[in-house]
Amino acid sequence: IKCCPAVRDGPALREPAVEMSAAERFIHEALEVIIDEAVKKATDVQEKVCDWQSPEKLRELLDLELKDGGESDSKILQHCKNAIRYSVKTSHPRFFNQLFAGLEPYSMVASFITEAVKTSLYTYEVAPVFTLMEDAVLKKMMELIGWDEGGDGIFNPGGSMSNMYAVNLARYRFCPDIKEVGLYNAPRLVMFTSQEGHYSISKAAALLGLGTKNVYAVPSDDRGKMIPSALEEKIELGAVPFFVNATAGTTVFGAFDPVDEIADICERHSLWLHVDACWGGAALVSNQHKHLLKGIHRADSVAWNPHKMLMACLQCSAFLIKDKTSLLQRCHSAKASYLFQQDKFYDVSYDTGDKSVQCSRKPDAFKFWLMWKALGSSELERRVDRALAMARYLAQTVKKREGFHLLMKPEYANVCFWYVPPALRGLPDGPELWRKLHTVAPVIKERMMKTGSMMIGYQTHGDKPNFFRMVVINPQVSKQDLDFVLDEIHSLGKDLR
Repeated sequence: IKCCPAVRDGPALREPAVEMSAAERFIHEALEVIIDEAVKKATDVQEKVCDWQSPEKLRELLDLELKDGGESDSKILQHCKNAIRYSVKTSHPRFFNQLFAGLEPYSMVASFITEAVKTSLYTYEVAPVFTLMEDAVLKKMMELIGWDEGGDGIFNPGGSMSNMYAVNLARYRFCPDIKEVGLYNAPRLVMFTSQEGHYSISKAAALLGLGTKNVYAVPSDDRGKMIPSALEEKIELGAVPFFVNATAGTTVFGAFDPVDEIADICERHSLWLHVDACWGGAALVSNQHKHLLKGIHRADSVAWNPHKMLMACLQCSAFLIKDKTSLLQRCHSAKASYLFQQDKFYDVSYDTGDKSVQCSRKPDAFKFWLMWKALGSSELERRVDRALAMARYLAQTVKKREGFHLLMKPEYANVCFWYVPPALRGLPDGPELWRKLHTVAPVIKERMMKTGSMMIGYQTHGDKPNFFRMVVINPQVSKQDLDFVLDEIHSLGKDLR
């Protein structure tokens, strides 16, 4: 039998491995870098949105090699500056590229705190404060959805994960034996989402073994909304339907499916109704715009990302369900005995970790809770109302500008349009114009990235040539910024043919 070697009382055991005074000094110096580079400069309209470098050049600039020996704090601080310098400034007033933007100071501070406290949200004993905060935030979000009797929920890493939770819960309710015996005796299950729905629904089907060919795409109208009658027709095609995904705020057009009509169909066929409101859920805080989600209270589950329109720091994503019978717990519970002991000295219902497919889980709800505390519901409402008003201003300006053509009137904060250079304006509407127009947006995108003046997304859709999709969120954005964008697009693309 081998014995353990004797432990000798050497310097490694007598002295702390980290000198805390040096650690504190470095943190102070790093915070100064963050304030100067990631806050002040990153939100300054006179600064670049990005400092574009090719992957090969950027690899050289960043000195990515990891070595046996450590480097001095001064070098590490320079690495911090470089990381910020060459990152895209998503807080910049002229960043319109994604469904998130802007700097939210209270949520940012909450992010710092969660990293400093360094805990995991699976049991009350290790995360008492954040457990209660998550519960409080979820209850308030359920109230806005209209679930007067409450429900259940959990924060998780992203809206794609929320949509996967929804599919898994719906399947578990329909075939509870699947959790233990698997798919072997299950019928062929099919699910439905609009053709404008997020790709994470198909990914969920693949990941959960349902198969992407069992995700039926329901046609949308010319505004990007699911057609309820087409859904009914798809349901009656055969196989075993169990799940419908309605979208509140599609990724491209910002369209809202008619949830009330879809809910009627789901009730008739006893189907789980999930509403992917990751993008559009913020309209619930606005009295002026909450009608966009009419009928959402009838959903079985809702995905909502406060890190999008409401500007909480990434990631901040909630999955909420109307069920109050511990369905979330029963579906995902593994009853790990080293975490979820049932004979603890406190109420173990506060140990929420077994609801999740994760073990370690970040306390993301705190990032939303702190900013909500600081701003209040009224300021959140003003942010949403202002963003949508600015989107309408942009759409109206696009319609008035020569060479700019709006795809459709925006329903939310997504404004989609074409820019037609002067050389193409005399061409008749047809294949030649569409072929040439298809190349315009990619070239202008390249030029804006390399000058660093702004960032806007572009894409094709169906048989449409490439168009710009501009998303207005940041409350720092002014009308002058929106006017600048159109001027800059013309400046960068007026020579194209």
